Amino acid sequence: MGITVGIAMLAGLVIAWGILVPLMTSLSPAAAGMAVADHALSIWSKEVRMMGAGVIGIAAIITLAGLAKPILGGLKSAMETARKAKLDGAALERTELDIPIFIVGLVTLISLVPAGWLLASFLQGGPLASLSAPLVAVGVGYILIAGIFAAAVCGYMAGLIGSSNSPVSGIAILTILGAALSVGFVGRSVMGPEVAQALIAFALFVTTVVLAVAVIGNDNLQDLKTGQLVNATPWKQQVGLLIGVAAGSCVVPPVLELLNHANGFVGAPNLDSISDQPLAAPQALLISTLAKGVIGGNLQWNLLGYGALIGLALVLLNFALKKASNDKYSLPPLGVGLAIYLPSAVITPVVIGAVAGWLFERAVEKKAGGESAKRIGVLVMSGFIVGESLFNVALAGMIVLSGVGEPLAVANSMGEHTTMLIALVLGAAIVSGLYRWAARSGASVHGQA
Repeated sequence: MGITVGIAMLAGLVIAWGILVPLMTSLSPAAAGMAVADHALSIWSKEVRMMGAGVIGIAAIITLAGLAKPILGGLKSAMETARKAKLDGAALERTELDIPIFIVGLVTLISLVPAGWLLASFLQGGPLASLSAPLVAVGVGYILIAGIFAAAVCGYMAGLIGSSNSPVSGIAILTILGAALSVGFVGRSVMGPEVAQALIAFALFVTTVVLAVAVIGNDNLQDLKTGQLVNATPWKQQVGLLIGVAAGSCVVPPVLELLNHANGFVGAPNLDSISDQPLAAPQALLISTLAKGVIGGNLQWNLLGYGALIGLALVLLNFALKKASNDKYSLPPLGVGLAIYLPSAVITPVVIGAVAGWLFERAVEKKAGGESAKRIGVLVMSGFIVGESLFNVALAGMIVLSGVGEPLAVANSMGEHTTMLIALVLGAAIVSGLYRWAARSGASVHGQA
């Protein structure tokens, strides 16, 4: 991720917990008998997070505007390449051979058929069955238009700076607002309690499809960028990526169902989950809150507006900082907005990791094998991310098979604070040991070279 995004997230933590939470709690005193910490968390979850959503939303809009020219340039280049190959008979280099743009468009249109079938199936037998035709038409049209923008923006950003820093969070906020407004407009003639709930669910379903397009665009463009670096043949990669999308579509639903049955997710009923520790799903909670607010007519637009103003100020600050430093320094507004919106327990380790990685790179960059050590460090920490994800899926499988919510729990008489302190010390020791191992390995590689 780098120190730049890490500092941006640190700035978001300071804005959220050093400025906004104290300010909002002073304006809304706690109820009698309510703990200060509980009151602060309540204000953050109900008000400050919505401001964070506003920051992310305006940053995403400005990102979209800034990327319009290069995205249109890329599409123009693809059309020009197709025209030359077809009309002029120009022989393209192997590394420039993509799947023809006509086939890409055709596959996109064909893909809308199962999407429409899924939307129609979702509405069958429910309170929205009478509005099935217009809702499906609006949903498919929205998926096509919003999906093109989402794939273009996220894919372009993934190609530039990697999928980890692509603005999917901002795209999610804009997508659910647009979906809820579109769906709500169609269903307003039959609005009622049951209809409102069904409209919210349908808006979320449409948003799910668009976000699937965004994250697939993220992953595929990063893969294609990697292929370009090693002189791969693009059309062969693209065929492989299409197969990967189909395979992923078969694998992801059962994995999600496994996680849902084992733990459930925060904000969901969790009626069938075994564990009483639901998995955090902050982004899902945000978009469902926005959908409920838009369709129910009680969305706190004022808080989103305040967040948008903060976002504009951050955009101007980022612009001034980049201009004054000749693009050496920046403060990405999306990173700041994410830190305002996401829980501090999630963001703080990310900031610590960014700073630790930066210190490690500074320590080894002038030593023999410094570049190799940096790459090894990135690979090891990437393994942390993948390993943690795989372990949690395996743990969910153990929970379902055993029927026990915490199958690996170790009984002890120590309190929570003591066990957390021990875990912190062990974690720090392991990470520092891995950094030292990466530095030695880098030096060893350099010696062998």
